Amino acid sequence: MRELVQRMKITIKHKQLSATAAMLAGVLSAAAQGYSWDADLHHRLSVDFNRTHEEVKAYIRKYIPDVTEAQMNAWEKTGALESRTVDGQKLYFHNAAPNLFRIDATCRKIKEQKDGKTPEGSEEVDRVNVPRIIEACKRSHKHLAEPKRIRVNYSITVKADAVPDSETVRCWLPFPRTDIDRQQDVRLISTNIKPLSRAPMSCAHSSLYMEQRARKGQPTVFSETFEFTSYGSWHGIKAEDIKPYDTSTALYRQYTSERDRHILFTPRLRQLADSLTEGEKNPLLKAKKIFKWVDDNFPWASAREYSTIDNIPEYVLANRHGDCGQVTLLFLTLCRISGIPARFESGFMLHPHAENLHDWGELYFEGAGWVPADMSFGIPSYAANEEERYFFLGGIDSWRMVVNSDYGMPLFPQKKFPRSETVDFQRGEVEWAGGNLYFDQWDWHINVTSTEL
Repeated sequence: MRELVQRMKITIKHKQLSATAAMLAGVLSAAAQGYSWDADLHHRLSVDFNRTHEEVKAYIRKYIPDVTEAQMNAWEKTGALESRTVDGQKLYFHNAAPNLFRIDATCRKIKEQKDGKTPEGSEEVDRVNVPRIIEACKRSHKHLAEPKRIRVNYSITVKADAVPDSETVRCWLPFPRTDIDRQQDVRLISTNIKPLSRAPMSCAHSSLYMEQRARKGQPTVFSETFEFTSYGSWHGIKAEDIKPYDTSTALYRQYTSERDRHILFTPRLRQLADSLTEGEKNPLLKAKKIFKWVDDNFPWASAREYSTIDNIPEYVLANRHGDCGQVTLLFLTLCRISGIPARFESGFMLHPHAENLHDWGELYFEGAGWVPADMSFGIPSYAANEEERYFFLGGIDSWRMVVNSDYGMPLFPQKKFPRSETVDFQRGEVEWAGGNLYFDQWDWHINVTSTEL
């Protein structure tokens, strides 16, 4: 606990003071109730790392029957096969074996030859959606197009007896933001119990807050149904249209500064940003160089929980892969170091039959304003021209639900114990007087229907 508090104190800087101080206050409050971060972190790691050597090797043998220990050791050294020691035993990340065939190029080809290459569901949808957005925005000279009306049924189910009988369970459900121009006409349709509050848009994490008493032998369920209209967006920005930044503004200073833990300007990241943008003065062209480099070098892989990682961009560099939030934080950090204002945005991707949690970001260009930037969607394989190649640097598809305008900020009302997801807020959060309820103690479910407008 002492090490955690010291680490959090070190990160308090400028405009991040209130957020970090609030988080620190929560940890100290929890500590006063007998909470231990060390024990909590140990539990989180044991949930993430639960595969034995033989289990991982058995999966690999399906594609590489004669796999050797030397090969496995080599993959571990490159970060393609993630393991760590837990309670004196070497264990592997629960998705380490499938990840190997996403991360290592040779293994990826072997799996594709045996299973065939299956296109991502989101790519198949965007193959149609993206060109339509571009053409519609060109015709209208506006940046919004191709709206979809989306209805979401979302629920959290706390497992029976995870909380003692009659104890109050506190729950924060994700809810679409109402301060995003790409996201309009948000309507709460119903909930299974009356919400006690809804987070104001001054909060970075948009949520509905509910409470309910646990009943012995029964799961505790929190559910919501809502609708909103999601627009695709494309700004069609060109390098020659970008104006110089006024570096004295509060916006510029805030969004080109460090941000505790996961947007830190370490020596390695400074050197990397300088090498990628060397000789380039135009902010859009700088961003394109960074965007392409991250897209070229870091394949998507299933990620361990963010709360178990000290510095996500450094983790991505060390392990040579990342999921959507991880590559987004790397991209945003490199942009900020390069003098491009950048901020985090996240929620869900709601493409038909490909619904999932998702993270992306926004960049600020003088003359264009804030524009979307989805690093993990990157440069699409279906891109037929330069506009489609860099669509996700200045544009975004129609299938999004924005919940968060930042990361790691306080919930409303504030949580008493550290969150299960200390960085992002998507699945929701649950706790009771005895502590936080981690992801292994509850399940989430989403059902989505959408219509063309």
